[in-house]
Amino acid sequence: MKRSISYLILVFAGIAGSLSCSAKQGKALTLKEAFKNKFYIGTALNRSQSLGIDKEADEVVKKQFSAIVAENCMKSENLQPQEGKFFFDDADKFVAYGQKNKMFITGHTLIWHSQTPKWLFVDKDGKDVSREVLIERMRNHIHTVVGRYKGRIKGWDVVNEAITDDGAFRKSKFYKIIGEDFIKLAFQFAHEADPKAELYYNDYSMFLQGKREGVVRMVKSLQAQGVRIDGIGMQGHIGMDYPALEEEEKSIVAFGNLGVKVMITELDLSALPTPKGNQGANISDVAAYQEKINPYKNGLPADVEAAWENRYLDFFKLFLKHKDKVSRVTLWGVSDKGSWKNDFPVRGRTDYPLLFDRNYNAKPIVQKIIDLAIQTK
Repeated sequence: MKRSISYLILVFAGIAGSLSCSAKQGKALTLKEAFKNKFYIGTALNRSQSLGIDKEADEVVKKQFSAIVAENCMKSENLQPQEGKFFFDDADKFVAYGQKNKMFITGHTLIWHSQTPKWLFVDKDGKDVSREVLIERMRNHIHTVVGRYKGRIKGWDVVNEAITDDGAFRKSKFYKIIGEDFIKLAFQFAHEADPKAELYYNDYSMFLQGKREGVVRMVKSLQAQGVRIDGIGMQGHIGMDYPALEEEEKSIVAFGNLGVKVMITELDLSALPTPKGNQGANISDVAAYQEKINPYKNGLPADVEAAWENRYLDFFKLFLKHKDKVSRVTLWGVSDKGSWKNDFPVRGRTDYPLLFDRNYNAKPIVQKIIDLAIQTK
């Protein structure tokens, strides 16, 4: 009888222990906890978020994300609006925010044809500067910015969007004045300023075959010249019907085969139809067109939301499948409230492209992504 009682005690103890263990395992994980051993999960911060003004966003960012990138405050027109006159206040606070919360910080972006101050390319008479002058201005900007955050910013989008969809070099001012060497020089200057920082190339529509092949050619050329490049950022502005998962995967594999890290850098998924152009000057036609391209002003219908969730999950399955190549997935914004997609490419649209709603509540997709990450070994 004593033996039977002891046996029962052991059985009940085992059950209790199992329940306790299950309770711990069943604890609601956050995104950054679920992806801890897979890749960084990040978000872009706008000014009010990095300054801590947006308290609701602040709570979500600290709880859910392990990496951050600045939406605008580190672009050259904001950092050096006039030659030699740098404005670092907002960027300093952004970096301090990331350090305080032990996040992987990416600097975005050093060289880009857009959001660049006009003075960079012209002399006092408004004429294009020489190749030598532009190279020196590039050197000074990169050395000053990267040097300021040496050891604190872990990775830099050194060059942004320099390849067109067909794989050719974009005919930007950098290209027209310096030639394709501006890319090599930008990476060299960044490496000089902080030899330990990771250096990336970042671009959109990377699923297109022409762009994929053009980027591969460019990276191979840089590598052949001994130029250090550590990663390729694939901007993830996706829709319900583009890109094809197969093409996205081809690019992840192709870039990974170059021996560099692959990052999904600007992820959001629009549920809205793609505008096909204006419908004419007739007021009734314009109103009908606006209604057509902005159909979900009061929220997504259940069937659309279900399709949107499945689309997001398909992409995260792909990223997890290639977690040996993918080092970071960054959402382009914290919540639907502040997403740029609300006004792009037509102002006044109401979109729902991110994982947190306009009240900063986690959408059901968040738990589904967390479950997917947990299930992936």
